[in-house]
Amino acid sequence: MRYCKSCLYPETKPDLWFDEHGVCNACLNYAFRAEVDWDKRKQEFLEVVKKYRSTDGSNYDCIVPVSGGKDSTYQLLRLLEVGMNPLCVTATTDDLSDIGRRNIENIKKLGVDYIEVTTNPVVRRRINRFTLETVGDISWPEHVTIFTVPVRIAVQHNVRLIVWGENPQHEYGGPAASTQKNVLDRRWLEEFGGLLGLRVSDLVGQIGIERRDLIQYTYPSDEDLARVGVTGIFLGYYFPWDGYRNALFAQGYGFETFPTMVEGALANYENLDNHQMGLHDYFKFLKYGFGRATDIACNHIRRGRLSRADGLALVQRHDGKFPWTYLGKRIEDILAPLDMTVEEFVEICDRWTNKKLFRCDNQGKLLKDRHGNLQKIDIDNS
Repeated sequence: MRYCKSCLYPETKPDLWFDEHGVCNACLNYAFRAEVDWDKRKQEFLEVVKKYRSTDGSNYDCIVPVSGGKDSTYQLLRLLEVGMNPLCVTATTDDLSDIGRRNIENIKKLGVDYIEVTTNPVVRRRINRFTLETVGDISWPEHVTIFTVPVRIAVQHNVRLIVWGENPQHEYGGPAASTQKNVLDRRWLEEFGGLLGLRVSDLVGQIGIERRDLIQYTYPSDEDLARVGVTGIFLGYYFPWDGYRNALFAQGYGFETFPTMVEGALANYENLDNHQMGLHDYFKFLKYGFGRATDIACNHIRRGRLSRADGLALVQRHDGKFPWTYLGKRIEDILAPLDMTVEEFVEICDRWTNKKLFRCDNQGKLLKDRHGNLQKIDIDNS
């Protein structure tokens, strides 16, 4: 398997490509930042917020989608420091952690109005199980509502500006990064929002779901968006984005990190709100041969905080371990609301595992150690 010569991303990563020197587009996108005039970008940002600010104070200046994580806390702080009056909006996750709830409460304490939209948990858990089985993503419904609920609230409250965080295509590589696209719209969601080819409308008639169950999962109509004039921008276009730095800044305003390194990762400051994220990240490892630890290591390598050799050693130690726990919660308890056993989960995992990347016996059965961990065929990506 081919790997980037600069970071640790493999060629199996969707939408990744290498230049003639074997460097991936995620690294090339990051290198481009050195050419950006960030002072000029900040001035552009100030012009944008000036344009959308409520002149008479009769409405909110913008919507800020927040999960309680480090990045959404950072987004909010940047807007507050330029005098914006934001409305914070959260789409509730299915299995919110205690630390996730505390970080959401901390966002409120920063001095903002806040709306939390909780979709029908019975329907959502049906979708969690259905999408785990059919597209290999337990977090599909949460990833949809992250993008739809704040836009729906913007339409309902006639707020014209939505300020998102970083365009993940810039940080992790993808076709949208090459254009430096700065706007999140319906097309961006459908192409790059992680829907995995499954449309929201495809769920109607499946697992007892009706159209009326999917209101919050549905993006507003073009007519409603045009009537209000909703525009969604990425804050990461205007400020040099760095998750680690964002976490340090957010901690100074009360953001809480996990006491130990999060399972399957190389950090204690990322993906703290949802117990299901460990299962979600594990499926990325099964499909593509890399997981959350690789993502974090690559981010540090690009910024010079970690050598490629040290990053590789850490990834080999932590990436792709079977998610027996996440944020300290046992897998049995994470699966119980989905009416799923660990044995059923393992069967689904094996169906989604790319056997070209992992060792099998003569009968094609996946080889695992006593902890249920798979064995990658290619562990030397030097």
